[in-house]
Amino acid sequence: MSEETASPRRRFLKLAGGAAAAMVLLGSLPRRVWAALPHLSASTNATAKALHYVDDNTKAVAPHKPGEECSKCVHFQGKAGEAWGPCAIFPGFDVNAKGWCSGYQAKS
Repeated sequence: MSEETASPRRRFLKLAGGAAAAMVLLGSLPRRVWAALPHLSASTNATAKALHYVDDNTKAVAPHKPGEECSKCVHFQGKAGEAWGPCAIFPGFDVNAKGWCSGYQAKS
């Protein structure tokens, strides 16, 4: 094996190994980012206020219907049984699983 053929091969293997490591790190990033999100508050967030977000669905205004809560919404991305979780409507914040907003859409 000559020096000319070994060098490109080594370079390829280094790049492939680095790419694989980067994919593993980037694949775990969303779970790490979601671990410490601040809780959403309608008093400090304009979007939450506009969508009538409340932490307690029993205090929600119309068009809220009994039984509707964030944990039963398609936008809620938290795990079942968690008190707070991320929401697609409010990126960067955790919403209360028992909360509600006018963006509610029932899971099918």
